[in-house]
Order: sequence, then structure tokens, then C-alpha cells
Amino acid sequence: MVKDEGSSSAASSPLQFFPVLPQPPGVCSPYTWLTEPSEERGLYLIRFISACAYYVAAGSLENANIGLEQISHLTSPDGDPIQRMVAYFTEALADRVLRSWPGLYKALNSTKIVSVDEEILVQRLFYELCPFLKLAYAITNQAIFEAMEGEKMIHIVDLNSSQPAQMIDLLQTLSARPEGPPHLRITGIHEHKDVLEQMSLRLTEEAEKLDIPFQFNPVVSKLENLDIGSLRVKSGEALAVSSVLQLHSLLATDDEMPGKNSPLMSAHLHKLSLMNQRPLKDWLEKDSFSLLRMSPDSALSPLSLSASPRMGSFLSALWDLSPKVMVVTEQESNHNSYNLLERISEALFYYGALFDCLDSTVPRTLVERQKVEKMLFGEEIKNIVACERFERTKRHEKLEKWSLRLELAGFSKVPLSYQGMMQATRLLRQSHVFGGYKIIEEKGCSMICWHDRPLFSVSAWRFKR
Repeated sequence: MVKDEGSSSAASSPLQFFPVLPQPPGVCSPYTWLTEPSEERGLYLIRFISACAYYVAAGSLENANIGLEQISHLTSPDGDPIQRMVAYFTEALADRVLRSWPGLYKALNSTKIVSVDEEILVQRLFYELCPFLKLAYAITNQAIFEAMEGEKMIHIVDLNSSQPAQMIDLLQTLSARPEGPPHLRITGIHEHKDVLEQMSLRLTEEAEKLDIPFQFNPVVSKLENLDIGSLRVKSGEALAVSSVLQLHSLLATDDEMPGKNSPLMSAHLHKLSLMNQRPLKDWLEKDSFSLLRMSPDSALSPLSLSASPRMGSFLSALWDLSPKVMVVTEQESNHNSYNLLERISEALFYYGALFDCLDSTVPRTLVERQKVEKMLFGEEIKNIVACERFERTKRHEKLEKWSLRLELAGFSKVPLSYQGMMQATRLLRQSHVFGGYKIIEEKGCSMICWHDRPLFSVSAWRFKR
């Protein structure tokens, strides 16, 4: 497996050779690839799919067709990690090309239906096969538990209420408080009513078993259409918000919004400036945020962050609810560049690590592993590579960008406790198969890593006047 050292700069990208590469490596003799040592084969295959991506991005469809045809002989969804991953990147590039012919694309995809049951199943399989969500839940719950110390009425808003494992663990933790369990209300948000009904049933059963006064408030809605009033936050309640791999999807809705010069954008910029002790112009005048060096994809540009009015409005609305804590888990990679090649470069390293960690703990022939790779990783790769505008919903961003966005919305960071880190670390130590995983602390936040590669970040925030 080709390991990335964590850098996302163009200089360290596998795409750095694009401007000078005349043809994808191995187009004339792809089978020589099979004789190379495994690590060299992996690098060779990465360079090959990168070159195919370059041809697709440049509109050189003849070269792209030749490259994709040749690379199909070298990849396999049941091969080694690189072969499996590149198979899905190949499929994603082909999908992008086909979208240029809407009639063909719609005809080929007219019978493709993924049920909500399948989506929830694959999320549960990911939870069971990899420890990432287990660790994120443990750190999140500890942060909520600590913030709610001494509170008698607690309200938790779960921005994606589909898997009961996190909230069941939190119920059990709250039931063991020395001062006794609180009155607990959980508001679950999901676009499918039957999913929320199952969550309500499962959590109510657990609460009765633990003798916790409990109420479940279901809100049937997509996150981008959420009416904050439907959360029914009451005075006297201590509010916590849990967001696990959800916020990034809101960035796609801004591609349908007005531009930077619209009244909505002006109002949003003005609100941002009022919500911070310093005017927004002070942010923009700082050397590190100089407009002279600012690009549309600038990772730490307040102007580029303010170009996401739907996200800004959503975070501002949560801020208005005065939460004692909001815990955010997001993928630690930048898949939200306007530049296709930059997105693919980041995605190759990121998903390469995910395929690699699965290979270290799960047999290659296991059907459940193949479902996770195809229905979760493969679909995310396809969305990142093949989709644009509001259809591109997998807009993962790194912690530094989320931190600035939350600060601009009025939140202040709550350092995660040592206790939370230790609980998550103990979860890893309970299973010997999770030896390559680790958790590191970074500026009061937690990074969940595969070896030295951060893959998920967890950060905690609170309301600040």
C-alpha cells in the first residue's frame, strides 16, 4: 500500500506529473505491471489512474478511453487494496464521461435503486468492520457527558438519527451518574419516517430498562430543509448537538444559492462581522487571509467560507439555540475543491488508507467487506469524481476549515478531555485486530488515524456571546 505522509500540497500529489506526461504509463504494455514488486505495482497503478483522470478532465476522451480500457485489466474489486480502490475510481471516471450524454446515462441508470434499508445496512457494516465510528461516538458522548454535569433536564439533537449505537451508549452512561439520571429528550433528524420510528422504539426500550425519564422527538426532514423550530428546544433544558459526518452535505446546497454580490450574501457577511469581536474586514486584512493570495479554494479564507450562506445560516441558527456543547465529526480530507484533479488527488490518498485498513482486519472474500467498499466507499468516490454542482454532496473538508467556519458563526472551541481520549484508546486495545489505528490530540481536538494518516476529526464547540 502506498502510504501518504499527510501532505495535501500539489508538490506531493500523484498528479504533479500531469502537465508533462505524454501518455499514461503502460498504455502500450499494461501486463508488464504484473511483474513489478507489490509496492511498485501500487504506485504504477496510482500513476495510471491519475493520468486517466487528467485525460478525462482535459476532455481528451480518446486517450481516456484507451487508458480506462487498459486499466480495467489491472484492477479488480476483489484484489489487493490498490486494485480494489482503483477499480472504483475507474468506474467513477467512466460515470463522469457518461454524464456528458444524458440520454445514455439515464438509460443505463434507470433501474438503479438503492433502498434506505441498504444504506443503513452498509453504515452498520462500516461501524462493525472499522472502529472509526465507535471511536467518534465514544469521544462525542464523553464530551456531552462532561458538558451536562449536574444538569437535570437534557436535550440532545442528533443530526442523523439512523444508528442507535451512539445514543444507547449515552443512555447507559447518563444512567450511571452519581446524582442519578436526568430527564432526557432526544430529537432525531432523518428524512425517512420509518427510520425514526425504529430509533424511537429501540431507544425507548433502552430507557425503560435503565429507568431513565425519556422522550424521543422525531423530525422527518433532510438536513438542508430543517426547520429549526421543529427541534422544540425549551427553556430550562441543557442542549447538546451531535453531528457525525453530516455538516459537509450542506455545502452542496450553496451551489443553488445566489452569488457573492447578492443581498443574501451581503446580509450573511454583515451578520458574521457582528457575531465576532473583530469586524470581518480585520480577518480579511490579516496577512494570513490576504485577498491578494486568496483563491476560490483557499482553505482558510473567510471570504470563501462566507460563500456558503446556507451553511452559515444553519450554524448561526444552531448558535441561536445556545447549546452547551456541539460535537462535530467530519472526514479529514479536502474533497471540496472546484478543481477535479485536486479532488481526485486527495481522494486517492484518503480512500487508499480506508481500503488499506480494511485489508488489514477483514478477509478479502468477505461479502460484508465488499458491500462496504462498493456501496459506501465506491459511491462516495463516484460522487466526488463524477458529480458537480448540487449533486456533489460529499464535500469533505479538513478540521482547520471547519474550525474557522464555526468560529465565524460565533462558537468557541471546547478542548476534548483526556478522559475521552482514554476511553476511545481502550476501545482500540480491546481488539488486537485494530493495531494500526490510533488517536492523536491536535489543538484540543481528536484525530482518528490509520497509522500516521488522520482520517476523521472530532471537535467540540459551545455557544459564545
